[in-house]
Amino acid sequence: MKRYGWEIFFGVSMLVLSFVFYFVHYVVFKDSHHIFIFLIGDIAFVFFEVLLVSMIIHQLLSMRERRARLEKLNMVIGTFFSRVGTKLLAYISDYDPNLEMIRKKLIITNDWSDQDFSRVSKGLKNQKYGVDIQNVKLEEFRTFLVGEIDFLLRLMESPTLLEHEAFTELLMAVFHLSDEFAAREDMSNLPATDSAHIAGDIKRVYVLLVREWLQYMKHLKDNYPYLFSLAVRTNPFDQSASVIVM
Repeated sequence: MKRYGWEIFFGVSMLVLSFVFYFVHYVVFKDSHHIFIFLIGDIAFVFFEVLLVSMIIHQLLSMRERRARLEKLNMVIGTFFSRVGTKLLAYISDYDPNLEMIRKKLIITNDWSDQDFSRVSKGLKNQKYGVDIQNVKLEEFRTFLVGEIDFLLRLMESPTLLEHEAFTELLMAVFHLSDEFAAREDMSNLPATDSAHIAGDIKRVYVLLVREWLQYMKHLKDNYPYLFSLAVRTNPFDQSASVIVM
């Protein structure tokens, strides 16, 4: 009760003041009929006001706030791909035995429509991914990823990640892989069982990266044509891609 003491006092005070002013009105004008007409009218308007504020205005404000949060989230995703994601995708895909199959699907152009993105996204669900761990330059990979741990930690601190479960899963997978690398001092003489374990972690990152990268490309095309242009010219799956505008 102490916690809500001032609220109770405030509510009772408002009711008392309301009664006092209604009483003064009656004393001055001697017109209870007029008082009850406006009283009932005011009470009737309360229901409309509740509908207007709680459902319509509240929903509009919630939609605006959600759009703002999603915009911040997309900025986080963009930062991730600019700093780490695209490089990771280019590096891992080079060791995919099925690269040619996936490469044909992901040569994105300015002519792609929403239907094209949707079609490719569905097709990727049946895509066979792989990592030829024997040829992966693990020490080089380790140096790059471990060097980005601080950056990944800062991304993990973003509260907007709660809005995007799939990207959070990707970030956790990348962070786990960096932890696996950081925990090993020497990557050159791993036993076959440990190499298979690392290959599984890399593959997990690879699968999630491809899916999120495709969604990110669609977002850029829909909202930021100039950023989409650069992303197309640095497409890790397009061997002919060049950052130089021709």
